[in-house]
Amino acid sequence: MINTYQTSVALPQAPPPVPPRLGRSQPVLIPAPLPSPGQSKSLLRFLVCVVVLQLFLSVVGFFYLYYNERQISQATYSSPQGRVGAPPIGKQETTYRALASMVVKNSSTLYGDRSGYIEWDMQHSVFKNINYFHNSWLTILEPGIYFVYSKVTFSKGSSITPLVSLVKLRKSEEEEEKSVMIAYCSLNNDMKSGSNPHMCTATQQDMIELERGNQLSIWVEDRSLVDYDISAISFGMYKV
Repeated sequence: MINTYQTSVALPQAPPPVPPRLGRSQPVLIPAPLPSPGQSKSLLRFLVCVVVLQLFLSVVGFFYLYYNERQISQATYSSPQGRVGAPPIGKQETTYRALASMVVKNSSTLYGDRSGYIEWDMQHSVFKNINYFHNSWLTILEPGIYFVYSKVTFSKGSSITPLVSLVKLRKSEEEEEKSVMIAYCSLNNDMKSGSNPHMCTATQQDMIELERGNQLSIWVEDRSLVDYDISAISFGMYKV
């Protein structure tokens, strides 16, 4: 029998490996040092502080916008237009280019003559693009037509002094003032009985064209006859 698995043909041999070239350095990889535990904690604290600060600023900004919008809404509602014969506040424009809503000052701070101007609590009053002068006058910064309103409640009467409220206007601090709005009221009770006196309110409102630098204030004949409750006196304006 012929052996078919054997052959005299030489099989190809694998080439020998190429020797490495001399003079060529191999790169040496040096592992980077790991950050120490102290550095990791410092970085983590810094990131936490950044996140907390951002959350704090977001909360403060939200409350600021909410408080500002609420003040403007209250100023709009305190005006006669917002209370009588006007659509609900939600349907009104609550942001005006210029507005003021005044809060009366406590009667214990009154001094000087009885006749004079009503003084206002500037810390609790609302202003926007309107300035004030000597706690009594409002100074116009933007010229235009303004809706001006006032309400003065008298808790006492006098047989000599009329219960009158006047809105005074002067063009500047040096100019002489003049009356642009006037309102009266009367008490029908016995003036000698002061146990539970009746009250009367002098209310007025009007559209007035004002220039920059004009000043407005409320004047009464006898300030001791005025009821100085916050809800009994109001004065303000806004640009239409």
